[in-house]
Amino acid sequence: MSRQKRPKDDPAGGEAVQEPVFRAGFVSFVGRPNVGKSTLMNALVGEKVAITSSKPQTTRRAIRGIVNRPDGQLIVVDTPGMHRPRTLLGERLNSLVQSTLGDVDVIGFCVPADEKIGPGDRFINERLDDYPRAKKVAIVTKTDIASKAAVADQLVAVSELREWDLIIPLSAVRGHQLDELVDELIALLPSSPQLYPDDTITDEQLEDRIAEYIRESVLEDVRDELPHSLAVTIDDIVEREDKPITEIYANLFVERDSQKAIVIGKGGSRLRAIGESARKQIEPLVGGKVFLSIRVKVAKEWQRDPKQLGRLGF
Repeated sequence: MSRQKRPKDDPAGGEAVQEPVFRAGFVSFVGRPNVGKSTLMNALVGEKVAITSSKPQTTRRAIRGIVNRPDGQLIVVDTPGMHRPRTLLGERLNSLVQSTLGDVDVIGFCVPADEKIGPGDRFINERLDDYPRAKKVAIVTKTDIASKAAVADQLVAVSELREWDLIIPLSAVRGHQLDELVDELIALLPSSPQLYPDDTITDEQLEDRIAEYIRESVLEDVRDELPHSLAVTIDDIVEREDKPITEIYANLFVERDSQKAIVIGKGGSRLRAIGESARKQIEPLVGGKVFLSIRVKVAKEWQRDPKQLGRLGF
């Protein structure tokens, strides 16, 4: 796609030369839970900014990742998957998605190449009409695990949903078509000064990223009935002066005593494994060795309790 250019006066008095237009703005990927939105964001940014999991509804906050190019800056806002809420937490996550989409320049509707378009996809597609300001892009994800025929069929099915500003198939895992997606998204953004410094990849705070890494480690280690019952907070991060180590004190909240027993495991074995997994991700983030203390606490029915939701950051 060709780039528009801005006229620039020639100091010698000749004809004006054309200066490339710099574009910057926000794009948010939407779709059913577990269609690859966070994986796509991380692939575009080039670093793990949002946690990923095979469990649905992993993302719970609006997380920004910044992609820098010579001709533009793309701020990707990862949001929770849109779904029909069953708890107060679910209602608040949906509200977060709605407020985010009201502010972005482009909405990328993600559907996986290996699954037929279903009622959930159609529900989200209909909701896109609530955001007339944003340009609409369809992204067929996970092409690496689908046949060429399945990808082609999905592209046709997606094209029938509405008139899109762009339709593109890609694989975030294999890096296929990612550069093309960035180029096309930047072309859809408004002319704007740079919004973040060149070396910025996210505006996430260190404490929030650590809490998310811990939650991701738990999500990958516990049974399927626990994911939505988990929340993590950080009490303190201490850089020791007497030795090169960072001490991190975290709380892992569940809703019932039985869940607490599951997370801790026999003799604390599961909690130790969770801590070891999380520590491997946190150490590169803080740039050194980490001592990680995780206390498992019960906050009964916290997903439905407004006061507890507030204390947990929702």
